[in-house]
Amino acid sequence: MQILVILGLIAASIILIGSQLLPIFLQRASNLHTQKVTEAEKQLDKMFIQVNRQKLILWYTVTPLIMGLAGFFFFRNLGLALLTGAVSFIFPSLIIKNLKAKRRALFQNQLADGIMVLSSSLKGGLSLMQAMEVVVEEMPAPFSQEFGLVLRENKIGVPLEESLKHLHERLHFEELDLVINSMLVSKETGGDLTKVLARLSVTLRDNRKLKESIKTLTLQGRLQGIIMSVLPFFFVAWVVSFNRNHFDIMFNSETGRVLLIIAVCLQVVGIFLIHKFSKIDI
Repeated sequence: MQILVILGLIAASIILIGSQLLPIFLQRASNLHTQKVTEAEKQLDKMFIQVNRQKLILWYTVTPLIMGLAGFFFFRNLGLALLTGAVSFIFPSLIIKNLKAKRRALFQNQLADGIMVLSSSLKGGLSLMQAMEVVVEEMPAPFSQEFGLVLRENKIGVPLEESLKHLHERLHFEELDLVINSMLVSKETGGDLTKVLARLSVTLRDNRKLKESIKTLTLQGRLQGIIMSVLPFFFVAWVVSFNRNHFDIMFNSETGRVLLIIAVCLQVVGIFLIHKFSKIDI
C-alpha cells in the first residue's frame, strides 16, 4: 500500500511539474519559431524574394513534422524521430543561406561587366547617379537590384556614401569593397573615376580568370576528397549485400567499436586535410 502511495505521489509530482514547465517550453518554442520566421523573411527580402509570411510559417512547421515522421518510419525510435525533427528545423535556414551564397556569387561574377557599363556611361558624359541608372537598366539581376536599391536610398535622402556602405554590408566581399572605396575616394578628391573604374574592370576580369584557373588545377584534389568521403559507405554497402553479418564482430566487441571510432575520426581528419590542401584563397 505504501509503495502505491509513493508511486502516486511521484506521478502527481511529475504531472504537476510538467504542467508548470510545459507552457514555458511551448512559449519558448513559439518565440524561437517566430524569430526564425522573421529572420527568414528579412533575409529573403534582402534578396528581393517575396514570400508570403504564412508560407514561411508552414515551411518552418511542416518540415520538422515531415522529417520527424520519416525518422520514426526509418529508425522505429521515438527519440531519434524527435531528434531528426529538431535537426531538420534548421533546413530552411540552410536553404536560405545557400540561396544567399549563390546570389552573392552571381553578383560577384557580374561585377566586372557592371563596372565597365558604369565606366562607359561616365565616359559618355553622364553623372555618377545617371550612370547608376544606366547600370540598373542594362544589367541583369542581382546587380541591377542592388544598385537600384542604392538609387532609391539616395532619392529618399540617404547620402551616397551611406548607400554604398549598406551595399557593402549586404554583400560583403573584397572586390566590391575595392570598387566602393575607389568611387568614394574619387568623389572626395576629384579624381578621374572613369579611368579608375576601367582599370578596376580589367583587374577584376583578370582576378576571375586566375580563380577559375586555380579551381581547374585543384579539381583533382577536390574530386579525391569527394571520392574518399563516399568510398567507405559504398564499400560497407557492397560487403553487406554479400554478407549481412560481416561487420557484427566490430559492433559486438569492445576492440571493434574502438577501431570503428578511430576509423571514423581518421576519415574525418583525412577529408578535412584534403579539403584544406586543395583550397587556395586569393
